[in-house]
Amino acid sequence: MDLFGAFWDLIVHLDRHLGELTRDYGTWIYAIIFAIIFCETGLVVTPFLPGDSLLFVAGALWAAADRDVLPLAATIIVAAFCGDNLNYFFGRFLGQRLLNANTRLINRQALERTRTFYQKHGGKTVIIARFLPLIRTFAPFVAGIGRMSYARYIAFSIAASLLWVGLLVYAGYFFGNVPIVKNNFSLVVLGIIVVSLAPGVYHFLRARLRRA
Repeated sequence: MDLFGAFWDLIVHLDRHLGELTRDYGTWIYAIIFAIIFCETGLVVTPFLPGDSLLFVAGALWAAADRDVLPLAATIIVAAFCGDNLNYFFGRFLGQRLLNANTRLINRQALERTRTFYQKHGGKTVIIARFLPLIRTFAPFVAGIGRMSYARYIAFSIAASLLWVGLLVYAGYFFGNVPIVKNNFSLVVLGIIVVSLAPGVYHFLRARLRRA
């Protein structure tokens, strides 16, 4: 199976893969989920990692196993908080050097879209960006480059993480095992991905049409 095929299988059957990891690693699954969310939010080069879908699927699996969902939610909140901090200070102290350097590690188009989004929507961008893949990864980095007040940034970041986890993890926990959802789980996961990507695609296409 090629790399794209493996990635597609991971996304479409995320519930199966996460279930296997939970079975094989027991309580270490919290560390695995922490690492995934930390990298997705904290490293500019890993925006492709699952975020929204992972939260929903994890919530559903915890409900199916009759596990306490609070430790899961707390793990993800702390991971997002730590990732945001790393990404913010990475942007603040190293961002401009990377932008000036000739490197392919930074998606400049996505970064520029995020910068424009910040300029247009101001402080609420931190909360809005939490629910938008790609932008969620670049937002702390851009906030650091723009030297947004750290106290203001982190306050919005905490609020955004609480909303993000509260909506998606608990949505999976309470609705993931409803028969119509459980029987069409792959479609639901794909639906979550499409809905989360739609605003970014809309703004990208609108900007391209304006330039045209």
